[in-house]
Amino acid sequence: MERLASKILIANRGEIAIRVMRACHDAGIRSVAVYSDCDKTAYHVRLADEAYHVGPSPSVESYLKQEKIIEIARQADVKAIHPGYGFLAENAEFARLCEKNGIIFIGPKPETIALLGDKLAARQMATKAGLPVVPGAKFDNTDMKIVAEKAAEIGYPVLIKAAAGGGGKGMRIVRSESDLTESLESAIREAGSAFGDGRVYLEKYLEKPRHIEIQILTDSHGNAVYLGERECSIQRRHQKVIEESPSPIVSQELRKRMGEAAVNIARESDYLGAGTVEFLVDQDMNFYFLEVNTRLQVEHPVTEMVTGIDLVREQIRIAEGRPMTISQEEISSRGHAIECRVYAEDPHQDFMPSTGLITEYREPSGPGIRVDSGVVAGSEIPMFYDPIISKLIVWGRDRKEAIERMLRALSEYRISGVHTTVGFGCSVMRSPRFHMGDYATDFIDVEFPERIFECAEADQGEKAAIAAVVYEYMTRQKVQTTFKKRREYRSNWVHYHRREGIKGLSKRR
Repeated sequence: MERLASKILIANRGEIAIRVMRACHDAGIRSVAVYSDCDKTAYHVRLADEAYHVGPSPSVESYLKQEKIIEIARQADVKAIHPGYGFLAENAEFARLCEKNGIIFIGPKPETIALLGDKLAARQMATKAGLPVVPGAKFDNTDMKIVAEKAAEIGYPVLIKAAAGGGGKGMRIVRSESDLTESLESAIREAGSAFGDGRVYLEKYLEKPRHIEIQILTDSHGNAVYLGERECSIQRRHQKVIEESPSPIVSQELRKRMGEAAVNIARESDYLGAGTVEFLVDQDMNFYFLEVNTRLQVEHPVTEMVTGIDLVREQIRIAEGRPMTISQEEISSRGHAIECRVYAEDPHQDFMPSTGLITEYREPSGPGIRVDSGVVAGSEIPMFYDPIISKLIVWGRDRKEAIERMLRALSEYRISGVHTTVGFGCSVMRSPRFHMGDYATDFIDVEFPERIFECAEADQGEKAAIAAVVYEYMTRQKVQTTFKKRREYRSNWVHYHRREGIKGLSKRR
């Protein structure tokens, strides 16, 4: 089978662009990067074999400019584009544009992306494939009488969700009818701004659910597999921050049922490539379909760590039209992996973004440690993009060892110049509830309601350095003062003895 090309363009930036580049280099494929004005010296640009300017700093003028990226692909003579995640990764229009220009989009077919990207259509597809779904209702207008009737029919609390996107945008929890109108209007505005589509729908809100997702791979030869689950329940603002595999609560029997359900919807939607089927699991261990992410997930490394399978390499093979290298019978999970996303955010200020220049950067290392990073010392965290710095992933023979290694790795991490979530990660790893695996999507609000977390080691190091400088200054001042007093004393002593005519004492030895 003919290879894709000697080069692949990565239509992304930061750590995910670097992750894809490394897979390309492993496969003997040259990588082509794109960069905006503020990314011209970024780490992903330095690592690429070729790099092309794509536009001004705002993403709508650079990384989201579809025609410009296609123009660069032609200029660089590439036959395939890998979108990473975010930006254009789940954009059916861009996938069609690639297809139209004879460029392979490394991801699902445009029709599949469009189908599963619409949450309402995805719910219908899941039902058709026999998956359980959370009770819900759609509506095509904002007649509050109709909305209130549907909410009462489902039963409070309900969840308003955007039909066209994810990431927590356009999502509101409504616990009573009195809050419905304001929440609905707010969700519609946010969904319209974020996705250009203000459609929303209602869903029963599950109290204290677990967020469990299944990694899938399918190829054009009729093969479809699931690669176990990832536990993604530790979230802030409905966005994941810490993930692990396997989940502390998923049994082998539940894993098999969820995995087979994920493969069913993949087959029903004619899925191709790597994807993730997300579920909610209630306190009675019932699981419900949530959505399908038609791309590589941020947290894919934890699956790679426990299965030993390079998901990006498999994506490339599948895009080339070749069969996957693994069958369902060959897939097994070994040990335990945990990922802490390291963001340039201040956890003590409700995870507000922290932009600026990284003045010091030193990654942890040692047995079982992996860092997927997009920065080096001197890198800038701009205001235009998601403030992720890196993903710190650890592997251990069991969950206890993985937690111990994560704590050690976090304590070694040094990032100065911006606030980070390193200290937050330490606080979670030391939480008794986390150790017991007793947590749900409300973990941060329940465990840390005052947003009081440990200080990052880098912050402690900076404080120690400042203290050392102050101590040194005070010590020198004290020594200088002592010398000055001694000189004054000696001068006065000599003057006194000379004045009094005391012989033999005019000089000190």
